[in-house]
Amino acid sequence: MRTLACVVAATAALAAIPAAAGPDLECNGSSQIEISECVNTALEAVDKAVEVSLGFAMGAAGELDSVTGRASSVPALEAAQAAWSAYRDAHCEHVGATYGGGSGTGIAIASCRVMLGRDRVEVLLNLAN
Repeated sequence: MRTLACVVAATAALAAIPAAAGPDLECNGSSQIEISECVNTALEAVDKAVEVSLGFAMGAAGELDSVTGRASSVPALEAAQAAWSAYRDAHCEHVGATYGGGSGTGIAIASCRVMLGRDRVEVLLNLAN
C-alpha cells in the first residue's frame, strides 16, 4: 500500500515537470524575462518533488532502521541528501560562472538545478520502494 501511495503522490508532484533536454529549452518565451519565469516555475516544481520524494525515502529508511534495530539508514540518507544539496549548489554555481556574468547566468543556474533535481527525484523514489 505504501508503494501505491508513493507512486500517486510522486506522480502528482512530478506532473508539472516536463522531461526534455532542459527547462531553458522547454520554456517558450520571447524574452529572457519570460524564459526566466518559466524556468523558475519549473525549479519550484522540482524542489517540491525532491521534498516529497525525500519524505518517501526517509519513510522507507525509517522502516528499515526499525526492522533491523539499527539507526543507520536514516542518518545515511540525511548525510547523502546534504551532500547532494551541496554538490548541486556548487556545480550549478560553476555552470553559472561559465556565462561570465552575462544576462543568461540566472537562467543557466536555475536550469542546472532543475536537471539535477529531476535526477535526484528518480534516485529518491527508487530508495523509497
